[in-house]
Amino acid sequence: MVDLQTQYQQIKADIDRGIQEVIDSASFVKGQVVIDFESELASYLGVKHVIAVGNGTDALQIALMSLGLQPGDEVITPSFTFIATAEVAALMRYKPILVDVDFETFNIDPAAIRKAITPKTKAIVPVHLFGQCANMEEIMAIAREHQLYVIEDACQAIDSTYTFTNGEVRKAGCIGDIGCTSFFPSKNLGCYGDGGAIFTNNDALASQMRAIANHGMVVRYHHDMVGVNSRLDSIQAAVLRAKLPHLSEYTAARQAAAAAYDRAFAHHPRLLIPARDSQSTHVFHQYTLRLVAPDGIDAATYRDSIREQLISRGIPAMVYYPVPIHLQNAYLNERHAAGSLPNAERLANCVLSIPMHTCLEPQQIDFITSNLLEILG
Repeated sequence: MVDLQTQYQQIKADIDRGIQEVIDSASFVKGQVVIDFESELASYLGVKHVIAVGNGTDALQIALMSLGLQPGDEVITPSFTFIATAEVAALMRYKPILVDVDFETFNIDPAAIRKAITPKTKAIVPVHLFGQCANMEEIMAIAREHQLYVIEDACQAIDSTYTFTNGEVRKAGCIGDIGCTSFFPSKNLGCYGDGGAIFTNNDALASQMRAIANHGMVVRYHHDMVGVNSRLDSIQAAVLRAKLPHLSEYTAARQAAAAAYDRAFAHHPRLLIPARDSQSTHVFHQYTLRLVAPDGIDAATYRDSIREQLISRGIPAMVYYPVPIHLQNAYLNERHAAGSLPNAERLANCVLSIPMHTCLEPQQIDFITSNLLEILG
């Protein structure tokens, strides 16, 4: 699914040198390399503050902690996504309110957000799923209307850009009050372990989050708030500094691979290629197809059969995500009963992701596409 070894070989000298410099300095935690990476990423994204943390889930939790919410406050987030967005809200004793997504783009449906708002709603956490921004123009309008915070989960969409109808262009994660990303190795900008970051243009929130991530300290050994211990280590920062100058070319490579997939699959009656939102670029963290099962065949059974046949031919294929959050045992409740979020449930039964990374060669794409088309018939 992801070829990290080939990518490493292409920039091996830069990565090796950066890691060696960290070892030589023996500054393994909160070293200058972390500060430099934060500054360079902020400049790349066009945002005032980048706070490097331990992972993407920590980024989401610290972002929520900074808002001063109370137990029982409601946080709206999509059901069709990775568990972390709902998980951090539940851990903080907030109430995750799971809503449906758009069947075409996979992203949170603004109409569903509007319907879910109550007097207890305090924040919206849209997820830019698979590499494309959610409808941020509408989401920000809803947030302003109801005085809600917006925390963007941009863990799969770093380098995606969103264009508002007035022509303003912003990077994913730099539109709402706070943005969060992950540097998990398979991400579009990934390190060689765990890592994450928080983005904001709000000076007060930035100071608050930086302190929360450091045990609630502003002055050493003086703890002004309840915090956590979450930091990006220097070796991971060195890896990310080596990769960051290549991010735009990595994005272009993913987009080129996606275009080749599109051409191969566009007219097959059993495949729906990823839809593009006209206001967002797509950076293709995943290339996710929707399979159309023949009449009388269960959608998930059909999808799983296709996946197994691909794997048997040496082609990785994954399902992101087979169970929407509202049907997970940990999140079952009357409000989110089966059938209540039909698009999320339908997508969970029909999506299939095929290999997508920066080093896909034309012959690899041909092998993948020809085999999938042959399997589909």
